[in-house]
Amino acid sequence: MTDERMGDGLWRALRALPPGAGVVFRHYATAPRKRYGLWLRARRIAQARGLFIVAAGPMPGADGEHNGHRATTASAHNRREAMRKRHAHYLFVSPVFATRSHPGASTLGPATAAAITRRLDVRTIALGGMTARRWRRIRHLGFDGWAAIDALSR
Repeated sequence: MTDERMGDGLWRALRALPPGAGVVFRHYATAPRKRYGLWLRARRIAQARGLFIVAAGPMPGADGEHNGHRATTASAHNRREAMRKRHAHYLFVSPVFATRSHPGASTLGPATAAAITRRLDVRTIALGGMTARRWRRIRHLGFDGWAAIDALSR
């Protein structure tokens, strides 16, 4: 996940991700012309490195494709949302842990986050306060991956 807090750390993060990893380009608060320029650069790096990249929100040329496969993403914060959005290819379940993106928001905790999508035919991504260390602690709960902003830009 990207946003303005990453600054130039965005480029380091894109170069550090392993091939096949995914990027959701956000940068919602950036002016449209500058956002588009950042998108083009991020997409160029992602494609060269074999990363999947999709833009959150409208973006010319942001078709959510990787190696000819289209994909959609959605977020879910409870079971009702997960049921409604289960047709997405990737469902971001959040917030698993406390996060700077939403200070003071209540968290799901790992077990509740995993239960939200249990028995749904959708790939699930843990989001919210995630780090590599936390991922190692919760991966056994059935998540297909994890996403972060701060953990990838430090």
